[in-house]
Amino acid sequence: MDQRLHEAAIQGDVIILHQIVKEDPLVLHRVNSGWFGGSPLHVAALYGHADFVTEVLHLNPELTEVLDSSQHSALHLASAKGHVKIAQTLISANPDICLARDKDGRNPLHLAVMKGKVDVLKVLVQACPHAAQVTMDRGETIVHLCVMHDQLDSLKQLVNTIKSKEFVEAKDGRGNTILHLAVANKQIEVLKYLLTNATVDVNLANASGYTALDIFAQIRKDMKISDNIIDSMEDELQKAGAIRGKDLTWVQWLPKKKETLMVVASLIATIAFQAGVTPPGGVWQDNSNGHIAGEAVMAYNFPELFPHFLRANTMGFVTSLSTIMLLTSGLPFKRKIFVCILVVLMWLTITSMAGAYAISIIVIAPKIYKTSLGHTTVIALTVWYSLMTILLLAQMVRLIGKAFEEEHSRHLVAKRIQKFSTVKSLLRHLNGSSNSVQLSHTNV
Repeated sequence: MDQRLHEAAIQGDVIILHQIVKEDPLVLHRVNSGWFGGSPLHVAALYGHADFVTEVLHLNPELTEVLDSSQHSALHLASAKGHVKIAQTLISANPDICLARDKDGRNPLHLAVMKGKVDVLKVLVQACPHAAQVTMDRGETIVHLCVMHDQLDSLKQLVNTIKSKEFVEAKDGRGNTILHLAVANKQIEVLKYLLTNATVDVNLANASGYTALDIFAQIRKDMKISDNIIDSMEDELQKAGAIRGKDLTWVQWLPKKKETLMVVASLIATIAFQAGVTPPGGVWQDNSNGHIAGEAVMAYNFPELFPHFLRANTMGFVTSLSTIMLLTSGLPFKRKIFVCILVVLMWLTITSMAGAYAISIIVIAPKIYKTSLGHTTVIALTVWYSLMTILLLAQMVRLIGKAFEEEHSRHLVAKRIQKFSTVKSLLRHLNGSSNSVQLSHTNV
């Protein structure tokens, strides 16, 4: 670049620019990409000389496409420095320059975010919203840069402008969302904003299968001292219903099967109701021989089985209705306690209906088959109830073991904190003693 032209760009001297162009009309047309210092447009954009930039573009608009040795356009430099007027001028001359990428794969919007230039970012996003969704070479999006460089205001501007759930939940090359990064970097304000104002799924897993709560658990495990930020993060994640990656299976399973469960529970409730008002064998049609019309024939012919049938049928009816109520209540099934209740209700429903069915078969079977059917039914129910009991006990043991493990982990953290506090107190005491000794020597 001509030395006089370079100095004029640094000073923003339009008069000298015109003198140079008058002497050499092609001086601005001999600028090529790859120059170390860039073009006069780069220099003026860097130093914030808006009038100089306007005049250069009037003389040669194609300079907006020239890149320096780092593949930066003039808009890259203006965005990084926060020169709003220059950015507007450059965009007016060439809107597509918003998509220009430097050697690290960053466009002007990325640099504006990294430097926290919210006013420039607003102008760039309005001019070219598509540029905000361009990923860098390692897969990071512009929202990842907001969190990586702790630019909450830039993040708010982007979320409010580009109202897209997919945009906020975008993943980088390792599958991390901005929620993962906010937890990993202990950015409590970003975390609060994402969980309260942005439509972000708190339980998205990265490429390693870890959720935000998994990352938090690792931070908590490695923590050797008390940290108010960590405690605040834990409260926010718990309120949002965050879960561990290993528990994602049942959380993802329920929404897919919710409609099926509703249909099954409704059918069971219908069958149980019908069996309750019209038991196997029907009801008496007249008032004679000690019975009344409408009473169950089964109650007289099988008095020892009828109460068991009613109990099993009623249990199945009530638990199926409870399942329907639970599914339609809008309760947060991201909390495992509600899923456990739902599973137990379904177990009770199916088990109760199995018992009611077995009794019904015995009642309606001819006498010639009652003995064999009775044995078969007893064996089948015994196997079924044993299997359900084993599954229930196994689940209880697993939950108790998990509770003990979490309690042990909290105990270790508490011991670390206590140990650190003791050492800190001892050091404070020794420091005080040392100061006292020095004071005594001074007095002597």
